[in-house]
Amino acid sequence: MKYICTLILIFFTTVVSFPQNNNQSDKFDIRGGMGISFLSMPSLTDYLNLNFAAPNQQLGTFVSAVNFSGEAGYLINDHYEIGIEVAYMINSYNYSYSLGEYRLNYGILMPSILNYYVIKGEGFYFKFGGGVGPRFVSATQQLPGTPSAQTYSSTGFGLILKADGNTLLSGKLYANIGVDLKYDFNGEPKSGNQYFVNNVYKQNVNFNALSAGIRLGVSYLF
Repeated sequence: MKYICTLILIFFTTVVSFPQNNNQSDKFDIRGGMGISFLSMPSLTDYLNLNFAAPNQQLGTFVSAVNFSGEAGYLINDHYEIGIEVAYMINSYNYSYSLGEYRLNYGILMPSILNYYVIKGEGFYFKFGGGVGPRFVSATQQLPGTPSAQTYSSTGFGLILKADGNTLLSGKLYANIGVDLKYDFNGEPKSGNQYFVNNVYKQNVNFNALSAGIRLGVSYLF
């Protein structure tokens, strides 16, 4: 939480420090939406394929995950905007055995400070940019034959490139479609001093990920 507060402080400090546009209308925008990401987590994929997934359940290089996100931006001038986004991605894996089920669920909280180049027209606007921010992983794993799941966590950082298109619906409400490309250094989740360990490779499992996503939502200018 302290990292998110720091990002918000940086955002508003930057807003105050930049020269202001004399036209005060439509300087802020907010956005909300959900989408799907296709991500590659090589270390986690190897861990699951080598230890839990049956031959007919092997994971490919890329898997899909659901993400939700919200964003607030401030237009510094006609073509430059800064923003702060908070996104949350979730995924899960389940495999059945005679002793019970293997379950892995994880969520990644991804706040980012963003910089955009903006193109505006009558009834539409586009934003192209990127940013950086901390990443927070929370994962629960339950092994076959065990009564309860164990919770793991890690902290890292990530880089993001984004493109957003917005088309006017009515008033100042816009339909939003966006794409992004991320590389996240999510680290090695652990529970106390215990990590996910790939015994085949004799190494800790990391959740570092390359992902590409698409999302739909709405945005509002004010």
